Amino acid sequence: MALSGQKTVTTAGTEVALGDQQIGAPLMVKALTTNTSLVYVGESSGGVSSSTGMPLDAGEVVIFEFVGQLGAIWVDSAVNGEGVAWLALSS
Repeated sequence: MALSGQKTVTTAGTEVALGDQQIGAPLMVKALTTNTSLVYVGESSGGVSSSTGMPLDAGEVVIFEFVGQLGAIWVDSAVNGEGVAWLALSS
């Protein structure tokens, strides 16, 4: 099982789940340093957008204390092809 990865949003405005793996540790999500605009992170399908997600600028980080399933975290972007890196933190 991978403990880290990256996810990009092919089409801005179309949210995508980070993956489908079980995560038994806190999860760090970091906006890619190459992003030219904001990405938005949240915990529900159909509910992550520029008006509802947590905005992250290039290099900014958010840590989720418990996720359970990687697919519970969704990301959207303001620019096509931008995204996040994620890392399961050991507890």
